[in-house]
Amino acid sequence: MNQPVTQMPDVQNSVDTRRLAIDKVGIKDIKYPVRVKDRSGREQHTIANFNMYVNLPHDFKGTHMSRFVEILNEHEYEITVESFKQMLVEMNKRLEAESGHIEMIFNYFVRKTAPISGVKSLLDYEVTFIGEITGETPSITVKVVVPATSLCPCSKKISDYGAHNQRSHVTITAKTNGFLWIEDLIDLVEKEASCELYGLLKRPDEKYVTEHAYNNPKFVEDIVRDIAAKLNQDDRIAGYIVESENFESIHNHSAYAMIENDKQLK
Repeated sequence: MNQPVTQMPDVQNSVDTRRLAIDKVGIKDIKYPVRVKDRSGREQHTIANFNMYVNLPHDFKGTHMSRFVEILNEHEYEITVESFKQMLVEMNKRLEAESGHIEMIFNYFVRKTAPISGVKSLLDYEVTFIGEITGETPSITVKVVVPATSLCPCSKKISDYGAHNQRSHVTITAKTNGFLWIEDLIDLVEKEASCELYGLLKRPDEKYVTEHAYNNPKFVEDIVRDIAAKLNQDDRIAGYIVESENFESIHNHSAYAMIENDKQLK
């Protein structure tokens, strides 16, 4: 015989008297499977790390942590940019919050073709969707970390032969005005680096990329300036942060540069 269901106390909904509002409260680093559509029309199946937060008024003791996971469960395998916005709206509504924040961090793969041999391989990029909502208006920021090659102009100038190079991580964090493929940001970075990276190279390809980088030397300052100039011309970009960290091959430290521009303020 079933036992009658008794009303259980809701401690989170009890009143807090400390009069201290919390800016962000929620769950951090929860892994979940997602599908992401790429520019070729295919869908990539990957695993994303989610951080999900809302604000908490001063008079509420706690938020309902289980509701964050329920929202992820309801969107299983169906997360796109549009459904990501929907999740933000739903999260604020379900948790009765004034503002919300979701981060979705995942590995994204691009099939690349070697420049001479034509062999194909996959290269991975770290991508983050960052969603913010206040009231009912969500905004999305896309962050992409692009590995690339940079070759030092000074080293090339002063050396009788050769020049030192480094692998760089170039990061674009972009607020968008309209639809933008992840590959659009990746392409932009790879065109402005000394040379792009490939997952697989044959010997003729290795010769090509070595010589291509040598003929296209760039300081860390050059990389961020050249990328920023292209972002300034792109009407799909409302604002951006572009960063480059060059992992030096002749020092035990990195070189770093950053440009930030909110185009809507100009």
